[in-house]
This record gives sequence, C-alpha cells and structure tokens, in this order.
Amino acid sequence: SGQFAIVRKCRERKTGLEYAAKFIKKRRLSSSRRGVSREEIEREVNILREIQHPNIITLHDIFENKTDVVLILELVSGGELFDFLAEKESLTEEEATQFLKQILDGVHYLHSKHIAHFDLKPENIMLLDKNVPNPRIKLIDFGIAHKIEAGNEFKNIFGTPEFVAPEIVNYEPLGLEADMWAAGGPHLGLGPFWGVPTLSPLRLSGASPFLGETKQETLTNISAVNYDFDEEYFSNTSELAKDFIRRLLVKDPKKRMTIAQSLEHPWIKRRNVRNEDSGKKPERRRLKTTRLKEYTIKSHSSMPPNNTYINFERFSKVMEEVAAAEESLRELERNKKSFREDIEALLSIYEEKESWYKEENESISQDLRQIRQELHKTEALKRQAQEETRGVVQAANGLRRRYRKLENHYEALAKQVATEMKFVQELVWSIEREKLQS
Repeated sequence: SGQFAIVRKCRERKTGLEYAAKFIKKRRLSSSRRGVSREEIEREVNILREIQHPNIITLHDIFENKTDVVLILELVSGGELFDFLAEKESLTEEEATQFLKQILDGVHYLHSKHIAHFDLKPENIMLLDKNVPNPRIKLIDFGIAHKIEAGNEFKNIFGTPEFVAPEIVNYEPLGLEADMWAAGGPHLGLGPFWGVPTLSPLRLSGASPFLGETKQETLTNISAVNYDFDEEYFSNTSELAKDFIRRLLVKDPKKRMTIAQSLEHPWIKRRNVRNEDSGKKPERRRLKTTRLKEYTIKSHSSMPPNNTYINFERFSKVMEEVAAAEESLRELERNKKSFREDIEALLSIYEEKESWYKEENESISQDLRQIRQELHKTEALKRQAQEETRGVVQAANGLRRRYRKLENHYEALAKQVATEMKFVQELVWSIEREKLQS
C-alpha cells in the first residue's frame, strides 16, 4: 500500500485463484494533489502490460469505477525479502548472491525494454513464497517507473530519500543508471551481514549508509556519495563484494556499472570469490535483530505522512514476532529494554514528523508572503492603470469637446460662406442683366 493506493487479497470466482487487487485512487481534478492522475495510472498499466518475467510481478486484469482504478496483480504472499532475511540467524555471501542474481535478472529484463523502475528499495523486493527451499524474488510497485526514450530528456524528483540516486537529488537527466545506484548504494548498510551490495548496506548495519538526521542531510550525503566500508561491519566481506558495491556507487551515471556488466561481475558469477580465504569455509555472520528493527523504524519514518498507518502496522508485526521469539521469563528484562528502545524510536519518529510539518508550514507561510507581495504589486499596477485610464478618458473628452467646438465653428463659417456666395451670385446675375439691357 502507498499514499494513494491500497492492496487487498481477492479471489477470482470462476477459477478460485487468489490475486492481489491494487486500488489506485483517481485524481478528480487536474489542479488537485489528491489521488493519481490518469496519465500516471496509464503509464503504470502500460508498463505492467509489457513485462512478463519470473522475477517481476504480473498484471492479470484491470477494472475501473468512479473513484478507483483496480489492478488485479499476481499474489506475492512471501513478504519482503528484508523481513525474510531478518528472520534468519545467518547468511553467507554465496546464499546472498542467489537472491541478488534474481534481482539483477529482473532489472536486466526491464532495462532490455528501456524501462527504469526508479523505486528499487527493500519494500519493493518481495518473495513469491518464503516457505520453499529457494524462494523466488519478485520486483513490485511500478508506480513511478518510466519508459526511457532515446533523445527525450527526462527529469524528476521522486522516490524514497535514502534510496534515490545523486542525479535525482540534483535534478539532472535520468536514465536506466538510476536503478543501478539503487542496486548497490542504498543497501550498503547491510553489506557486511550478507555481502550483497544491492541490499547489503541496510542488512549489514541496520540503516542506509546515507541516512541522515534530516531528509536534507540524507540527500546531501547521497549527492556527495558519502559512505565508507566500516571495518566493524565489513571485516568479513569479500573484496569482490566491496568492488561490486564501489562500481555501483558512482556519482557519474555514465561511469556507473550497467546491469549487463553487473551480471558479468566475478562476485555475481561466483568466480574466484574470497581468493584470500581459499580453503576456508565461508563465514556466516549473525544478523543483529536490534539494528534491523532500528532500520525498519528509521526508514519508514522518512516516508510521506500518508503512509503512517501502514508503517506502524508493519512495525507492530515485527514486534509481535520478536515477542513470540522471546517468551521465556529469563528474557523478560531484555524485552523491557527492547520496548523502551522502540518507544524512544517512535518518539524520534514523531519528533521528525513534527519537524517536517514545521518545515512545510514555514514553506507555506513563505509562499503566502510572496503571494501577498505579488498581490500588492498587482493592486498597485491596477491602480496605476486605472489612473492612466482616467487620464486618457479625460484627454479624450477634452479632444471631443474641442472637436465639437471646431465642428460648430466650421458649420457657422460654412453658412457665412454660403450666404456670401449667394450674394456674389446674385450680384453677378444683376450685372449680367444690366449688360443685356444696355
């Protein structure tokens, strides 16, 4: 579910098969910010109709009513890959690359059709079924995906702050390269846990490596490509894995590793992995649940306010799972401490949201002041125009009076001339008659 969409499980009456119904709220007025525009909905639908890949969610059908467009999608019930990994006690790089390979295969398919997802993040990387030996990855949510056309420059500012590429932050032309940043950068914080650059950052340290105290600080970190391989978390990560991440976390999109190059990278192809540790069994690192829980709260707090209910619903689910795993009385004190940490994290969320609201209010107040200033200027110009108009009207009236005066004078002269002409004619006739008589 998102800001203007809700996903429900549904069943087809004819076949009994289950699907996911995504209700997208339509925008009623073009000037409104509520809902999704017809153009954006059609773009998402057209992209979903075009794609058919084992690692990408499938569109089954479409319906529409007065308020919503309903997309009937493949039911992806395995939950988020992130949550699945959080439940596991350990994971090797070899196991991690199996998941990453599926993600890259899905992105490779999209890029082959010149489609950029633009929103690759943990919440949009799910499992079709987590209760099978080798779960299948599914990429979901094509709400901001775009078809990249050659020769058409495309710019936009969208996505989740800690997962966007530098070119989005800097409002530069966008292309398929933005997905490759998301395939390696935003997730660097988990890298040490399983070594996956795509999701490694988050899964390793429990937070995006670029996540700052504020949204602006996060975007600044991304624009500056400000990150490092913390020895505390990356000490057991192979050099090939680090090289994979470095090649993706490149500010210049043209120098960033492409999807084809990433699939050929030795770390993905499993060639010469951990040469420095030859003969040793791959070391498995234990996932730090507390850090993952901290990431869950932190990352969700950076989303728009409209997602609040869904975020806390997900957080509640995590807490229930933690509580179920820690039922014994001997761990009661640890549970209390965990609850206190969670409450502090929630307070932090509320404080951050309160700060966000204040920033928005200040921005709106500034806009209103500017509008008032423009209104005053407009009113002054209007008064000036009215005064000038009155002056013109007065001048026109004066000219009209002068014209009438001259017209009357002309008529009087015309009458006088006519009288004198008549006198002259009569005089001429009189002289002519006298000549004839004499």
